[in-house]
Amino acid sequence: MKHYKRLLLKLSGESLLGKQGHGIDAEVLSRYAKEIKDTQGEGVEIAIVIGGGNIFRGVKGATEGMDRVQGDYMGMMATMINSMALQDSLEQIEVQTRLMSAIRMEQLAEPYIRRRAVRHLEKGRVVIFGAGTGNPYFTTDTAASLRAIEIEADVILKGTRVDGIFDSDPEKNPDAVKFDKITGDEILSRRLSVMDLTAFTLCRDNKTPIIVFNMDKPGNLKKVVQMEDVGTTVVWE
Repeated sequence: MKHYKRLLLKLSGESLLGKQGHGIDAEVLSRYAKEIKDTQGEGVEIAIVIGGGNIFRGVKGATEGMDRVQGDYMGMMATMINSMALQDSLEQIEVQTRLMSAIRMEQLAEPYIRRRAVRHLEKGRVVIFGAGTGNPYFTTDTAASLRAIEIEADVILKGTRVDGIFDSDPEKNPDAVKFDKITGDEILSRRLSVMDLTAFTLCRDNKTPIIVFNMDKPGNLKKVVQMEDVGTTVVWE
């Protein structure tokens, strides 16, 4: 069966909230872990970057008087909490994982080394990249784009709460129109929120495909990996 060989899955921290107002919903975490295991069973190499917005958002902290750099480092720690939770959930269902951190914290995770990450993937382990890029002023979207390019992933899969990219926010506008495919230039001209500009530019310059899809629909991750018509594909001209 035709499918992507190596992918990077980007998850938002907010997606782990579930129906809660804060923290991590154990049911959502368990469901995501099972989706990842089922998809890996297709012979796919999976790397993951997860945000920390369910715990702390650095930019919001900065707007409320906190130093931006301090806030961003706190955000990186939040991504590590989510990454550790996802690692544990995967290992409970017997999926071998490696957590790699852009900030050195040897008691919790391996330091990020590109060649080692690729080797883990080749051995069939799910690799989770925590702590963003390790630098303030860069989002986890940028970290996802950077890591995808470094490990030579075939595609970036951005799991969201909606079915793809729309011409307006589908959670606010019931008449929003979904795109099956859209060019990078059109996203920029329409000012659609897909990724931040730094992340988007990295993908454009390296012609890295992006697929935005609904991670909360059971089976969607496997369908995307098997190249079925799910979500919205960003194409580069």
